[in-house]
Amino acid sequence: MKRKKLIVIGSGGTIGTEVAMYLSTRHDVVTAGRSSGNLTVDIEDAESIENIFEEEKEVDGVVCIAGEAKWADFSELTEEDYYIGFRSKLMGQVNLTRIASKHMNEGGSITLTTGILAEDPVVKTASAAMVNGAIHSFVKAVALELNKGMRINAVAAGLVEKSEEKYREYFPGHNPVPMKRVVKGYIRSVEGRGNGEIIRIYG
Repeated sequence: MKRKKLIVIGSGGTIGTEVAMYLSTRHDVVTAGRSSGNLTVDIEDAESIENIFEEEKEVDGVVCIAGEAKWADFSELTEEDYYIGFRSKLMGQVNLTRIASKHMNEGGSITLTTGILAEDPVVKTASAAMVNGAIHSFVKAVALELNKGMRINAVAAGLVEKSEEKYREYFPGHNPVPMKRVVKGYIRSVEGRGNGEIIRIYG
């Protein structure tokens, strides 16, 4: 298989570290993040996203495992709380898609990240679930219009084993997902032929 040049955004996180590590054994990986990685990028800032494609040319794929959303009781969420997820995880990935599609090589792939909350929300996730669901719809729609043979998919994982201790109170009865299964979802998006897919990796 031909090696690809990939930019992995959010490579310093729990999932991002594992994904970047594995992909780097098969491809040429450029890591990126707000405070770590080969490149500095803030996905809330479109200009910052543009800058990474000024620095790195001939990119074959982008993997985004970044973005935040506010977790709190619905009764406590303010309008500004919803905008945290809107600006970061939603519009951050929308703008990444918009900009990457103008700069990547023919046949390039875009992999976004959502999660099980889009379809199986738990308490305190009204904002996060809303954002994840919106990204799913976005991916399906954009896949119909990408040109130059480009593809877009989203990886949606459940509670990951490595995060179980921190988040298990929020996910009663959920079966944690092994990290190996999560990583395979990203491999499928990058190396497969699927387009417009929501790659679900639930327990």
